[in-house]
Formats: sequence, C-alpha cells, structure tokens
Amino acid sequence: MHAQKIRHLVVVLGDQLDRESAAFDDFDPRSDLVWMAEVAHESEKVWSTKARIAMFLAAMRHFAAALRRDGVRVVYQRVNEGDDLLSLEAALAQSLATLQPQAVILVEPGEWAVREALRLCAKPQGVALDEREDRHFLCSHGEFASHVASRRQLRMEYFYREMRRKLRVLITPSGGPEGGKWNYDAQNRKSFGKSGPVRLREPVAFEPDVLTREVIKDVNRIFPGHPGTLDDFDWPVTREQALTALRDFIDHRLANFGDHQDAMWSDEPWLYHSRLSAALNLKLLNPREVVSAAELAYREKRARLADVEGFIRQIVGWREYARGVYWQLMPGYIEGNALQADAPLPEFFWTGETDMQCLRQTLKQTLRYGYAHHIQRLMVTGLFSLLLGVNPRRIHEWYLAVYVDAVEWVELPNTLGMSQYADGGVMASKPYVASGKYIQRMSNYCDSCRYNPGKSTGEDACPFTTLYWDFLGRHEKQLQGNQRMSLQLRNLARVDSKTRRAIAVRAADLRRLYAVSSAVRRNYQ
Repeated sequence: MHAQKIRHLVVVLGDQLDRESAAFDDFDPRSDLVWMAEVAHESEKVWSTKARIAMFLAAMRHFAAALRRDGVRVVYQRVNEGDDLLSLEAALAQSLATLQPQAVILVEPGEWAVREALRLCAKPQGVALDEREDRHFLCSHGEFASHVASRRQLRMEYFYREMRRKLRVLITPSGGPEGGKWNYDAQNRKSFGKSGPVRLREPVAFEPDVLTREVIKDVNRIFPGHPGTLDDFDWPVTREQALTALRDFIDHRLANFGDHQDAMWSDEPWLYHSRLSAALNLKLLNPREVVSAAELAYREKRARLADVEGFIRQIVGWREYARGVYWQLMPGYIEGNALQADAPLPEFFWTGETDMQCLRQTLKQTLRYGYAHHIQRLMVTGLFSLLLGVNPRRIHEWYLAVYVDAVEWVELPNTLGMSQYADGGVMASKPYVASGKYIQRMSNYCDSCRYNPGKSTGEDACPFTTLYWDFLGRHEKQLQGNQRMSLQLRNLARVDSKTRRAIAVRAADLRRLYAVSSAVRRNYQ
C-alpha cells in the first residue's frame, strides 16, 4: 500500500472529524495518507467514562470509513486489549519512522499539551510539520488577542457583542441587536414550578449500527473498570446523524429552550436541550450552520427571540470565549487556584451514591449517559465542589473524564474559571455560589430529599446551605472588594456569631465526611 513515496501524512485527531478541515485543503489521494489512532493513554490520562470513550471511538471509526468510501487511503490504528498506554505522540512517531512521509499535515489540536507533544515528535524524524489553523471556530487566536488588548478587563458579554456584529447574527439592517437588546438572559431563568415541564419530546436517538456496536463491545472489553455504562448509548456519531440531531432540536425543542434552559427536573435528563455539544466539539457539525439554523427559526417565526438568542449565546458567546481564554492563558491557566482550595473530590462523584437528591440525580444521569446540562454542571456538581473547597485540578479532571462533549479547550475554562472561580475572575466576574434554596427554586429535587434547603445547621440541614454560608465566611475578606458579592456579604453580616460558629463546625464535619482516602480511587488522583 505504501510502496510509493508518501507526500503528506494528514493527522486527524478524534475531535477533528471535519471533511472540510484545512488539513484536506490540498489533499491528493494518489500521494497522501490520512493517519488516525485510537490510543488507550487518551482514555487513561483522566479516568474516562465508557460513554466518553465510545463517543470518540465510534465517531472516529465512522469518519475513517467515510473517507475510505471516498477513495482516501487511511492508516488507522485501533486500540487493543493489553495496550501499554502508548501515548498519541509515541504512536505517531512510530508511524513516521515506518511511513517516512515528506511532511505531516496537522490542524492545531484542541489541547495545549497534545499540540506541544505532536510538535516535538516530528523533529527527531526529520519530517516537516505543517500545523494549520482550525477554521471550525468563529474567532481566531489573533482576533481574540486583539480583543484582549482592547479591554482593561475581560468579560464575555462584550466579546459576544463583537462576535454578533462581526458575524451579522441577530443584527438589524441598521447594525443594532435584534429586538433592541443584546442579551435576553433575564428571560432564560424560569423554573417549571410545581407542575413540571410540558410538551416534552424525547430527542432523536440513534440506534448503534454494526460499527458502533463493535465499539461498545471493544470499550467494555478493554476498559471494563472504567465508570459508567453503555447500555443507553445513542449519540450521533456521523455527520449525517449530527445533521438529523440539529434538525430535531430546531424543529421540536428550540421554541421551549429559552424559558427553561436553567431548569432541572427529576429523571428528565434532556428537557429542551439540544444534545449537540458533542457533535460540535468533535467537528461533526459546524457552529455556523447551527447558528444559521437557529436564526432562521426566529426569522420564520418558529421560535421566539429569547429562545434563539439564549441558544446562540452559548455558541457565539460562551463557546468561543472559553476557547479564546484557554489559548490566551495556557499553559499556566491549568494551575489556577485563586481560592486555595485543596479538598479531595468526594468518592460519590464516581458512583452517584449520595443522599443528596440533586447530586444523586445529576451524577447518576452523568454516569448513565455521559451528559448533564449546563446548570446541572454549574449549579449542582460545580457548586458543591466550589463550596466544599475541592482542588480545582481534581474537579477539572473529573469533568474532562465523564462527559461525551469534554475537550480540554472548552471544559477547562468552564470548570476552572466559570464553575470554580480558580482563575480569580477571568471567566466569571464573581464566584457562582448559592445555597440549597437555589436548587429548590430551579428544580423538584428537594421535594424528595432528606435535607431542608432552608436550614444551615442541624442533622437535616442541606449540605449546600451549610457549605454556602461557610464559604462566604472563609472567603469574606477576599471577596469584599467584589461589588457583585456585596449583597451576599451583607446577608452574611446579619448572621450572629453563635450561628456562624455552628455553621463552621458542621461544615468541617461535612468536609471530613466527604474526604476521600487516596487509596480508594484512581492512582492518577
């Protein structure tokens, strides 16, 4: 197969499954090869759930099969039982020594450490490395750097407005925001009340085909001790399936997304959410087509402005902003720990076995599907970790391990910055902290929980509420200069000293209870 000299070896990573990628710009099927590899080490760097592993492998195998149908020659290495945790760069180096291409073509990886490792591995082989810009994204590194240079302080809202103007998304002919406002977030925070969600329609599911069933079998065989299950695996793993999932969301759930995007409900994992983030992050979907489809629904009066703007903000705003922050501040960003948090991650994050109903619901759902929506991540698992004082590196590794859409460029800033405030205010202007009353307001979780969200002390006090007041007390001096925390700190000042001492004692008891022995969990922790 490789007797003739190979001109370009085109490296396609598991989150670069885009036939329109810059890697294929001058591809010549007569002289070029595509290289793809399933590497066990990528599933062990963090203790990845079976759903996350299967998502990547199924999408990769389908992409390789599609390339071959198009007449593209593909060198594809499958993961095997007993692999010695060969790294991605070591696997590539072995192939370079064997294939001896004239050059390696690579679109910039989405993880800083992977980019640096792949850059280094080509040098000893004497092979030229052509690293190309990832044009999947809406904002280049240079554009984001210019945005940073133009502002004294980073805030997503102003970046989002710039992006809207640049892309002409939800913009009037005169250049202003559609509807006269840039942001309809105030209309995106409704709970379901006591009646619960209405007009729910299950997202389209994709029955595993032969190739995906093969992946599921391989994952269960090669990674038997990894958390989670594949019994319900039905994610879109091809370009065609991803487009079907996009149409399904636009047609059946977008019109209800805006009002209730922050709401939660027991045993309802999907609600009105899109289930598109994994397909977007693996590049099966282009953000431009997703945004265009949502905007068209508004123009055709199939969805309200608040619904559409709230969804588009997630893609044009938060998704691009997270990537910009990541590449602007790496590699040091990952070490951020502004609140000096050092507690271990509770063991029940890997099992879901806890008597806190909100965490049990979110964790069990996460381990079953590899999915939780953004408020479950921010205001349940993330909030608990922040209040408890979990080391941000540990909770980052957990988020990266458990979700099917987790790629470091988007997961790290959202976890370390937005969720844990470990960057000191780059991603978020204040710590997102609240008591159990917030969860009670936004869900029905508390209705079937043994804890009382209104109580901070006593055996039935909600751990979220206890830890919330303890968090404010422990970080009071550090947060006093933050105007957005002033109301919460004024409320803290009204708590008498006796109650504060009781809260501190109970919080210390909780931290001891949830502490994990280093011998209990994975050795990488």
